[in-house]
Amino acid sequence: MREGKMDGPYRPAGLTQAEQGVLGAAVPRIEGPAKVTGTAQYAAEKAPEGTAYAAIVVSAIGHGRVIGIDASAAEAVAGVLVVITDDPRLPAQGGNSRQAPPTGLRDIFYAGQPVAIVVAETPQAATEAAQLVRVESEAAAGRFDAGAETPDTDHGKGFLPPIDAGDLDSALAAAEVVFDQRYTTPAHFPAALEPHATTAWWDGDRLTVRTSNQIIGAARGTIATVLGIDKERVRVLAPFVGGGFGGKTGVGPEAIVAAIAAERVGRPVKIALPRRQTASMVHHRSPTRQRIRIGCDRDGRIGAIAHDSVVAQNEHGDFVEPVPFGSLPLYAGQVRRFRTDLVTVDLPQTGAVRAPGEAVGTFAIECAMDELAHQLGLDPIELRRRNEPEVDPLSGKRFSTRRLLDCYDEGAQRFGWDRRLPTPGARREGDWLIGLGMAAALRGNFTVEAQARVTLGTDGRVLVETDMTDIGTGTYTILAQVAGEMLGLPVDAVEVRLGDSELPPSAGSGGSFGASSAGSAVVLACEDILAELGRRMNAAPEELRLREGCVSVGERRVPLADLTHGEPIQATGKAMPGAETSGTSQASHGAQFAEVAVNAVTGEVRVRRMLGVFEIGRVLNRATAANQAVGGMVWGIAYALQEEAVVDTRTGRFANPDFGEYHVAVNADVPAIECHFIEEVDTSANQVGAKGVGELGISGAGAAVANAIFNACGVRVRDFPVTLDKLIAGLPAV
Repeated sequence: MREGKMDGPYRPAGLTQAEQGVLGAAVPRIEGPAKVTGTAQYAAEKAPEGTAYAAIVVSAIGHGRVIGIDASAAEAVAGVLVVITDDPRLPAQGGNSRQAPPTGLRDIFYAGQPVAIVVAETPQAATEAAQLVRVESEAAAGRFDAGAETPDTDHGKGFLPPIDAGDLDSALAAAEVVFDQRYTTPAHFPAALEPHATTAWWDGDRLTVRTSNQIIGAARGTIATVLGIDKERVRVLAPFVGGGFGGKTGVGPEAIVAAIAAERVGRPVKIALPRRQTASMVHHRSPTRQRIRIGCDRDGRIGAIAHDSVVAQNEHGDFVEPVPFGSLPLYAGQVRRFRTDLVTVDLPQTGAVRAPGEAVGTFAIECAMDELAHQLGLDPIELRRRNEPEVDPLSGKRFSTRRLLDCYDEGAQRFGWDRRLPTPGARREGDWLIGLGMAAALRGNFTVEAQARVTLGTDGRVLVETDMTDIGTGTYTILAQVAGEMLGLPVDAVEVRLGDSELPPSAGSGGSFGASSAGSAVVLACEDILAELGRRMNAAPEELRLREGCVSVGERRVPLADLTHGEPIQATGKAMPGAETSGTSQASHGAQFAEVAVNAVTGEVRVRRMLGVFEIGRVLNRATAANQAVGGMVWGIAYALQEEAVVDTRTGRFANPDFGEYHVAVNADVPAIECHFIEEVDTSANQVGAKGVGELGISGAGAAVANAIFNACGVRVRDFPVTLDKLIAGLPAV
């Protein structure tokens, strides 16, 4: 195994000397035909013979305990195999089981918590029977209103501790200009298209779980722990995942339920969560209350900046939405305060949803910068330019790569920012008020330990294997491009196998670290193969040139297949962070631009166009990278104008748990969107030189829309989403 630890800048020889020209190209997804023809196997498809179906019975109360369960009516339904009410492994909090108290009572921690399992011959019978199970409960007073709870300022949870540098109060008191405003964002659902689903079966004492999950290596351990078995007896399969957005990073109740049910009935069991159950059984993004304070001089140069937040979590969750994560290194200011306080609620867990921290934190910081620019009479880009730090303003570390100023410049030129009128409401087209807005985008970059095995076959083709997942992000194609570039092969000569926990362990899909981490492992494995090819060519690896399935040294040119000598050449790479990782400040950057029209009569908002320019290190595939960025920008539109999970504070239930009432952006809401990249290979980030893109596109996108709304009509909304009822009273007279 070739281990590569990022203890210094990395310049992989194979990526500088290869001449195949596939890495970075807009190569079509190699798994695309399987998806459009229906042969791609998702968690709820193509069940084994004899599969039964499960449905989950959930609690109606939001807090209290179960006194008794009457399953007699359900058991009488034709096709019902069993109703399980007595298994202590039944998950109360996602994949974390809780033992039932010795009295036989079961605690209820949130509305919609699983309390029983119905297993039947058909999904229809299971659903019908689940509705007939009678659960007798004893309700207790619950904490269902996050805004009414007192924040804990010393909770010790989450990965982002409070940060205080300098005397904030004194710095603000001495500042020539002080900005102080509050913003709120609501709870959000990670509403992926594919339902949260699992098919599970036992072969003796071995469990196979085909599930919709983003990080299957961790899932394997969680499932084993909850079921009380050794993880070597668990195999997790997730070759195709239809979106996750963070909601599938952990093990959901459906996976544990399917395993328990399959064990009980001795047959494979399949379950797919209905949308209304998904809202309660899958974690959601916490609502936030944010306060931004900035002290600067009259020229807009910041001396003090504070980003304080309050988020929510239940008693059993450890995740804390890292609201200020994106604002930490974004702007200069010697005196700094960033903290996130916590309120405890009796609601489903909050957790990581796409771009945790940045997606909602940028609403506050980027709207605040727009407000401050307006207050100072400065162009919003100019204010940001004056506060662009030379090094990380918190740690003093050098930036690995940071092309944010270039993103501003190119974005402004492409978007036509010079045509923006600084006076709100100055541009009008009939009943429509037109405005332009912009915001910075930032997503912290991570490299996570990952392994990949690469095999050069005797036919000259290559096989790449890792337990990495593809959640619609293009992993199959990107890893094929990396291997193809390193070994001089077209993409169609590379096969990629993913989504099986028996393959070499990877980082999984999450945190925008998947492609770069797994891709770096492929680079390292290919470098070992190149070293062996060099030995067989009697040349140093750096002398090799690889193209069209052949290796060249000087005038000699030999097909790869001939160099295998009839035996496959196999190598495993292991990428790891190191001193260079910790010694630099790493992030992906971008600039978001939006044009909106606000109806002066009704307050309706239409986003007319958007443009984003992003710096993500090496661009591995221009098509899939743009797809990720544009998808994030679309989500930013929805966050700005539509998405809001509403809790009934009387019961603890979500009032809008399905797509009938939880509104997301659809085709009619999305304008023409442009996405452009400024490429600079980041040799400090990882072996492949790439940084995260999957979560960058949502960062700042909603704020750009909100800022454009203010420029259009002069109404500043700080309580998101921006709905017409929040605009209409402040609109200028027709």
